[in-house]
Amino acid sequence: MRYGGSSAVASEAAPDRDIAGVQCDTAGVAKDDAGQEGDTAGQEGDTAGVAKDTAGVQGDTAGPGGDAAGLAKDTAGAPRDRDSLAGCLIVDKPAGWTSHDVVARIRRLLGTRRVGHAGTLDPDATGVLVIGIGRATRLLRFATLLRKTYVGEVVLGVATSTLDASGEVTARADMEHVTAEEVRMAALSLTGRLEQVPPMVSAVKVGGRRLYELAREGIEVDRQARPVEVFRFDVFDTGVPSVYQILVECSSGTYVRVLAADLGERLGGFAHLRTLRRVAVGSFRDSEAVALDRVSPAGVLACAELVRDMPSVELAAEDLDAIAHGRSVERAALKVAGDGPWALLGPDGDLVAVGEPRGTDKVRPAVVLAPAG
Repeated sequence: MRYGGSSAVASEAAPDRDIAGVQCDTAGVAKDDAGQEGDTAGQEGDTAGVAKDTAGVQGDTAGPGGDAAGLAKDTAGAPRDRDSLAGCLIVDKPAGWTSHDVVARIRRLLGTRRVGHAGTLDPDATGVLVIGIGRATRLLRFATLLRKTYVGEVVLGVATSTLDASGEVTARADMEHVTAEEVRMAALSLTGRLEQVPPMVSAVKVGGRRLYELAREGIEVDRQARPVEVFRFDVFDTGVPSVYQILVECSSGTYVRVLAADLGERLGGFAHLRTLRRVAVGSFRDSEAVALDRVSPAGVLACAELVRDMPSVELAAEDLDAIAHGRSVERAALKVAGDGPWALLGPDGDLVAVGEPRGTDKVRPAVVLAPAG
């Protein structure tokens, strides 16, 4: 059964887990969807920024407002083509910047073109943007799949063309009679596995064209629903009529603006997303994120940090040599459990490779970072 942009596949109650360090004070926080972006009005899914930005072929953009944005245009003395630099950064993306703007600025600040991100944010969004540098860009596909956590605000009674505050108002309804408990129950019904239809302002391609390109021309097309999972959708009364704070924990590729619109529909009216901040990507929290104007080579974290959410194993000398040469090893020798992937570490704790299952009894190196000795 379809409800707006999402349909429930399995209505599982969201786990009652506390998100450490998550604050629900969203005043002044910019809007976005889980995994949304676009250099202008369009948004795109989590993997797009990885493939696009790690290629290292796009021109550097100065970022909105140039020097007036209050961010340094270049770091004096930053060497160019710093190919040896590798690792990751957890950046707090400022409002008004696309994810590619941030990547372009970091390229300048670090003096290297091999920079990418693991999940896009809308230009007006703020919050956690996981950045890979150098050979660590090859690890971004694993970080992309991590759960995302957001806080934001939903306004009941108003529908917009973009499902958020940036669009034109398309409909209104008096929803001040709706109680906070009714809103909470409606949000709970939008947890679990869902089929979600991408909004027309997304960068999903239909017939070879981005949806946001068609939307700009006033064209609306049928879109195929995609599976997502919402693990948590909590709602908090703000004391302001028809305005609610939200906390959403969801899978990669979830459109939070669609959740907001569906929330209004399930309550018999309309709603749109007014603000949103990404406060976590997996274990990466906004409390550890660095401001863009404070990025420097000295702050780059080790490659192993980018896969810290994976189970890890220290390689024995003979297994390290095999893995570094791209050869599979016996699963029993590594003593790994589960379905992987696994972070395969050297004796010094450096990341040698990421391993994935090969059949039932072997582990193959999916990404090798350490050069063979």
